[in-house]
Amino acid sequence: MLSRPSSVAVPTSEQHWVDTVTALASRFGETVAADDAAARLPIEHLRELNSSGLDVAFLPREHGGEALSYATLGAIVRTLAASHPAVATVWLMHLGAAHALVTLSNDEQAAFFAAELAAGKRFANALSEPAGGNHFLASQQDADVVGDDWALTGRKLFVSGSEAADHLFLNARVDGGPAFFGVTIDDTVSFPPIDETMGMRATRSRTILFDGTPLLRSRLTGPPAPEYANLITVGFAFLSIGIAESAIDALSTTANRSKGGTSLADVSWVKQETGLAWAEVTAAKLMAERTAWLADQRSPESMPAATETKMLANEVAKRAAALAVRVGGGGGYLVASPIQRIFRDAQAGALMAYSVPFSSELVGGWVLGA
Repeated sequence: MLSRPSSVAVPTSEQHWVDTVTALASRFGETVAADDAAARLPIEHLRELNSSGLDVAFLPREHGGEALSYATLGAIVRTLAASHPAVATVWLMHLGAAHALVTLSNDEQAAFFAAELAAGKRFANALSEPAGGNHFLASQQDADVVGDDWALTGRKLFVSGSEAADHLFLNARVDGGPAFFGVTIDDTVSFPPIDETMGMRATRSRTILFDGTPLLRSRLTGPPAPEYANLITVGFAFLSIGIAESAIDALSTTANRSKGGTSLADVSWVKQETGLAWAEVTAAKLMAERTAWLADQRSPESMPAATETKMLANEVAKRAAALAVRVGGGGGYLVASPIQRIFRDAQAGALMAYSVPFSSELVGGWVLGA
C-alpha cells in the first residue's frame, strides 16, 4: 500500500523488533486462510513470537524487559494485523494481560508473572460478562468471601485465546467495588462448547465458566498510576488499521488484474473511492500514532485519545473492506478470495469494547462539553 513518512517513528534502538515481526508476519500470513476456515488458534505463531523474546521485551526493565515504546507496540500490532488479524488480536490481549499483572501486582507476584511470561506461559483477559455490556471494567459479579480471600462463581465472555491460557487477568466485584486479580487456571475453570463468531474466528474467543475459583488477596492488583497507559487500549486501533491496509492491498490486487488490456484500476470511480479510502486509513494511522506518542510521553491524554482513535479506525476498516467487496464483485465472495475474510474480520473491532456507538457517544459528550 502507498505510504508516506510520519512524524512518529519507532526508536532506532527498537527497530529490530519491528523487522523481526515483519519477517514472522510474512510467514504467518501463509496460514491465515486455513486458520480462519478451521477456527483454529494459531498457537505455534504465538509461541514463536514469545520465543523471539518480544513478549518479555515489553516488560519494565526491573522485570527483565526493555520497556519497549508504545510506538513500537503500534507498529508491531499493525504489521501482524495486516497479515494475520487473529494472531495480532490474541497476542495483544496476551501481552496486555501479562503487562498489567506485572505492572500492577505486588513485588512477589509481579516477579512470578514476569517469570511465567519468560517461560512461555500464556495470558488472557477475563473481563467481559453477560451483564457488563460496554461497562466491562465494572464487574457485575460479586465474589464470595472465603476467609481472607474470595471466590468467584460466574462466567466471562469473549476471552480470546483462553483455551491456551495459563493465567487470567480477571475482574470481579469485591465489597461493592471493582477489583482485579491474577488468576491461575485450575479445575474450577471450565470451557463450554464454543459458539463461533462470523469473523476473526481463529482467536477462539469463547466463554469461561468459574465455579468457586479462588481469588487470592495476594493476587489482588493495585490501581494503575495516573500516567499508566494500558497496552490493549493503545493497541486496539492498530488492529483495525492493519486490517484496513490489507483490504486496500487486496482491492489493489483485484483492480489491477488485466482483462483484454484494461483493468478496474483504470476506472474513474475505483480510483476516486480508493483515493478516499487510502486517505481515511492514513488519517486513522496518524491518530493512532499520536495516541502512541502521548502514551510514550506518559500523558493523561493518551487514554481519551485512544478512545477517539479506536472509534475512527474501526469504522475506516469497515469502509475499506466494504470497498474491497465492491471492487472484487462476485469473486470477492468466494472462499478462495481473501476479501471475504478481510470483510468479516473488519467488523470485529467495532464490536470490541468500547464499541463504536459507546465510544462515539462518549467522545461526542467531550466535544459538546468542551
